Amino acid sequence: MSTLLTVLLVALGAAVGAPLRYVLALALDARFPTGMLLVNTLGSGLFGVFAALSLGDAGWALLGTGFCGAFTSFSTFAVQSVERSARAATAYVLATTVLAVGACALGWMLATRLDGVG
Repeated sequence: MSTLLTVLLVALGAAVGAPLRYVLALALDARFPTGMLLVNTLGSGLFGVFAALSLGDAGWALLGTGFCGAFTSFSTFAVQSVERSARAATAYVLATTVLAVGACALGWMLATRLDGVG
């Protein structure tokens, strides 16, 4: 696959993932960043599914790097963490880490079972 095609697939995936992240996070965020917590958890779960399915270069560029990369946001997570009190930031960091890693593992396990890989 050419570099140009890879870049275009990443851009296409990102063009869907980033606006979807923005809309969900905006709709759900209140005092606690519920929207980004949900978005990062869902994105990590999807990332686990896509990683387990061995999508190939084109599929990975579109869905893994493009969509999931733009849908989830470490930078927003970091800013939302430092904007809070130490207690709230600790809760947010722990919740995001546990839920995102757990969702990724669950996505991986489900995809490998459904795909017959694992």
